Amino acid sequence: MIVDAKTDDLIIAADAVQEAYDANRPSRAAFYSAVIPGLGQAYNKKYWKIPIAYAALGGAVYAYILNDEEYDGLREAFQIRLQGGTNDEFSREDGTPIISTDGLERAQRTSQRNKELSLLIAAAIYAVQIIDANVDGHLSQFNVDRDLSFKPYMDYNQSAVGTSYGFSLSYNF
Repeated sequence: MIVDAKTDDLIIAADAVQEAYDANRPSRAAFYSAVIPGLGQAYNKKYWKIPIAYAALGGAVYAYILNDEEYDGLREAFQIRLQGGTNDEFSREDGTPIISTDGLERAQRTSQRNKELSLLIAAAIYAVQIIDANVDGHLSQFNVDRDLSFKPYMDYNQSAVGTSYGFSLSYNF
């Protein structure tokens, strides 16, 4: 703390001023991410995470749409087979089946499982981006002091044959 002699004003070094801790920042970032995916990352000024969140969510939604279309096609063909028809997409033009009715039923179950799994993955990605915004909101206010340092070193030991490795942890008051 230094006092300016001309104006009697208090001069404080710029690195001595700490920002006020905002206890609501993590919850606000999580809320923003829950409302619109990626908005919490923008609030935390981690803009590079937004395309990753949207690509992951988009990929999971795309997989869901593909699996849903496949499931609908298999279900329609299975229903045609149960009614005694042979004019589905899994039969040849002469009416001989390419895939048996049992095979259609198994494929339909597999496709439904894949559809549900891709929906579960999309929900998990959505939750992870909310958690990421919350954790980043906490860590953005974490005080990293210059006096605490971690310095790896190598020391050649003359008495022993070889190099010894280690680390030092320095803390200054």
